[in-house]
Amino acid sequence: MKRLLMVICLLAMPAFAAELGDDGLHKTDWMRDTFKDLREDLEEANAEGKRLALMVEQRGCIYCTKMHEEVFPREDVASYIRDNFFVVQINLHGDTEVTDFDGEVLTEKQAARKWGLLFTPSILFLPQTVEEGATAQSAAVALMPGAFGPGTTLDMFTWVSEERYALETEEDFQRYHARRIQERADGSFD
Repeated sequence: MKRLLMVICLLAMPAFAAELGDDGLHKTDWMRDTFKDLREDLEEANAEGKRLALMVEQRGCIYCTKMHEEVFPREDVASYIRDNFFVVQINLHGDTEVTDFDGEVLTEKQAARKWGLLFTPSILFLPQTVEEGATAQSAAVALMPGAFGPGTTLDMFTWVSEERYALETEEDFQRYHARRIQERADGSFD
């Protein structure tokens, strides 16, 4: 029993924390380094059978650090993201050019402002098809605003991947997450 408990604890621990890049943002193996042309990124994500997600972060963000040290390194979370998502990192205060879906070319900080994103981390989840003239913010099927625990994070990524937002049921994300907590029956309310 003691050995089993030790194995469970080791599996629950993060495998490693993401390194900091030259821009001060955390880097993971599942983040994509692209030209940040969102239409091209969407095409590449679709070609790989993955969903496009824009992860907005900033240097020195304690909540970003929390996610990268406690949540994203967990193998269940990391492998789900790696297998199902094409993640492009956006720097809330960055100067790298981003081409929004509507064709407008802006800096990362201008794009974040245009999309109404004020806090980090924020993750915009995009559909497989974005209408002409739409922006990333208007096209997004979900927004994950802030730092959450592993269960909530995994449930949000799963909810988007399974396109549960498009189902014509009463089960919105909060109800889905509550159901998943009950199904896991692990007592975790994150």
